[in-house]
Amino acid sequence: MITPPLQQTPHPSRKPPVTPLSVTGNLGRGFVIGSVESMPGVSGGTAALVVGIYERLIGSAGSFVSGIVRVVLGGSAPGRTRKDGRARLKQVEWGMLIPLAVGMLLGLLTLARVMETAIEEYPVLTRAAFFGMVLVTLYIPFTLAGRWRVRDVIYALAAAAVAYVAVSLPPQSLEPSPPVIAVSAAVAVCALLIPGVSGSFLLLSIGMYQPALQALNDRDFAFIGWFILGAVAGGATMLRLLEWLLEHRHHMVMVLATGVMAGALRALWPWQDEHRTLQAPAADAPVALLFFLAGAAIVVGTIVLEYRLSRSRRS
Repeated sequence: MITPPLQQTPHPSRKPPVTPLSVTGNLGRGFVIGSVESMPGVSGGTAALVVGIYERLIGSAGSFVSGIVRVVLGGSAPGRTRKDGRARLKQVEWGMLIPLAVGMLLGLLTLARVMETAIEEYPVLTRAAFFGMVLVTLYIPFTLAGRWRVRDVIYALAAAAVAYVAVSLPPQSLEPSPPVIAVSAAVAVCALLIPGVSGSFLLLSIGMYQPALQALNDRDFAFIGWFILGAVAGGATMLRLLEWLLEHRHHMVMVLATGVMAGALRALWPWQDEHRTLQAPAADAPVALLFFLAGAAIVVGTIVLEYRLSRSRRS
């Protein structure tokens, strides 16, 4: 049986050493996360689970956000001092966070145009590959949840039902004004941090995916600036919540993540029309099956590689 990559607690007492190999690995992990986030229906949080750094990422990013807030505000807010802020910043795994952020940006910039073409020209095969990836990824939160009880199964099924209905809603269209861009970015980044919830899919649902992708490809810095502003605000809020949940409700987070990821698979069913109505497999089903198996094999290979790397780091 494949054991998922070992996850560290959000605030490890001892930071892993920073080496050229670890920096290169985190650049690659960030590239993977940024690349898949450009595909509607695939969550960046899911990719972070696959590459084995989800909890460490949330912990470090949460420490960074709260540390900056406390350093900036100082004693102007109850319970916040600059000393506490500096202590929180010391908890950040900079050797992981910085190359990871650089890799994510490179992944988005590099594959945004590729994903746009793949979705437009080969939607069935693209969705089939990612369906295989996400289906296999279910193994990770399922295992990290530990012992499953009957009530856990009920919670997971309820989460799956909610996710299924949410991704079944027909797409809408909004005018990309600055407030709409900022709010859309905030919601999308919150979704990005949750395994199984795709920020790109939410942007697609409200008609902001194509404008965002085009702005990224055309280097529309006004659009990008408003998007970053909203993303920072939304991410800061969600990070604090997820950090607390992972520390105090880890089991339930993984149970619900399993359910959400399972229900959200509906968005990646290869055969559906522009209104998201599911259709039966077509004549291209054999080729789609090959792409499905290829996607599943990529994730299995990544899990095995991460597991071996985690064992080598501990030895």
